Amino acid sequence: MVESGNGLWRRTCAMLAAAGLLALSGAVLATNQSQQRQEGRNANQNAKQDARSNKVDCRAANQKSNAQCRQDKRDTKQGGRQEKRDIKY
Repeated sequence: MVESGNGLWRRTCAMLAAAGLLALSGAVLATNQSQQRQEGRNANQNAKQDARSNKVDCRAANQKSNAQCRQDKRDTKQGGRQEKRDIKY
Protein backbone atom coordinates (compact mmCIF):
# COMPACT_ATOMS: atom_id res chain seq x y z
CA MET A 1 0.00 0.00 0.00
CA VAL A 2 1.41 3.35 -1.03
CA GLU A 3 0.79 6.37 1.18
CA SER A 4 0.23 9.76 -0.25
CA GLY A 5 2.71 12.52 0.58
CA ASN A 6 -0.02 14.41 2.42
CA GLY A 7 -0.81 11.51 4.80
CA LEU A 8 2.85 10.94 5.58
CA TRP A 9 3.31 14.64 6.26
CA ARG A 10 0.40 14.66 8.72
CA ARG A 11 1.69 11.65 10.59
CA THR A 12 5.16 13.14 10.83
CA CYS A 13 3.78 16.43 12.16
CA ALA A 14 1.63 14.59 14.70
CA MET A 15 4.62 12.60 15.94
CA LEU A 16 6.75 15.73 16.24
CA ALA A 17 3.97 17.53 18.11
CA ALA A 18 3.62 14.61 20.54
CA ALA A 19 7.37 14.54 21.13
CA GLY A 20 7.37 18.29 21.75
CA LEU A 21 4.58 18.00 24.30
CA LEU A 22 6.40 15.23 26.13
CA ALA A 23 9.58 17.30 26.27
CA LEU A 24 7.66 20.33 27.50
CA SER A 25 5.93 18.38 30.27
CA GLY A 26 9.31 17.05 31.42
CA ALA A 27 10.68 20.59 31.62
CA VAL A 28 7.72 21.74 33.71
CA LEU A 29 8.17 18.79 36.07
CA ALA A 30 11.87 19.56 36.45
CA THR A 31 11.09 23.20 37.24
CA ASN A 32 8.62 22.21 39.97
CA GLN A 33 11.10 19.78 41.46
CA SER A 34 13.86 22.37 41.49
CA GLN A 35 11.59 24.86 43.25
CA GLN A 36 10.70 22.26 45.88
CA ARG A 37 14.38 21.41 46.40
CA GLN A 38 15.25 25.08 46.82
CA GLU A 39 12.43 25.61 49.33
CA GLY A 40 13.59 22.51 51.20
CA ARG A 41 17.18 23.76 51.31
CA ASN A 42 16.01 27.14 52.56
CA ALA A 43 13.93 25.53 55.31
CA ASN A 44 16.86 23.33 56.33
CA GLN A 45 19.33 26.22 56.39
CA ASN A 46 16.93 28.36 58.41
CA ALA A 47 16.52 25.56 60.93
CA LYS A 48 20.31 25.20 61.25
CA GLN A 49 20.72 28.91 61.87
CA ASP A 50 17.91 28.91 64.41
CA ALA A 51 19.49 25.94 66.17
CA ARG A 52 22.85 27.71 66.39
CA SER A 53 21.24 30.85 67.77
CA ASN A 54 19.18 28.91 70.29
CA LYS A 55 22.23 27.03 71.55
CA VAL A 56 24.26 30.22 71.94
CA ASP A 57 21.37 31.87 73.78
CA CYS A 58 20.89 28.80 75.97
CA ARG A 59 24.55 28.69 76.96
CA ALA A 60 24.72 32.47 77.50
CA ALA A 61 21.69 32.42 79.77
CA ASN A 62 23.13 29.39 81.55
CA GLN A 63 19.64 28.00 81.93
CA LYS A 64 20.55 24.41 81.19
CA SER A 65 23.55 22.15 81.04
CA ASN A 66 25.57 21.95 77.85
CA ALA A 67 24.07 18.54 77.12
CA GLN A 68 20.55 19.94 77.36
CA CYS A 69 21.48 22.84 75.07
CA ARG A 70 22.90 20.34 72.56
CA GLN A 71 19.70 18.33 72.68
CA ASP A 72 17.63 21.45 72.05
CA LYS A 73 19.83 22.18 69.04
CA ARG A 74 19.32 18.64 67.72
CA ASP A 75 15.58 18.91 68.17
CA THR A 76 15.48 22.22 66.28
CA LYS A 77 17.52 20.78 63.41
CA GLN A 78 15.31 17.68 63.29
CA GLY A 79 12.26 19.92 63.03
CA GLY A 80 13.87 21.64 60.04
CA ARG A 81 14.53 18.29 58.39
CA GLN A 82 10.91 17.30 58.85
CA GLU A 83 9.77 20.62 57.37
CA LYS A 84 12.02 19.93 54.37
CA ARG A 85 10.44 16.49 53.92
CA ASP A 86 6.96 18.03 54.10
CA ILE A 87 7.85 20.56 51.39
CA LYS A 88 9.29 17.97 49.03
CA TYR A 89 6.39 15.52 49.17
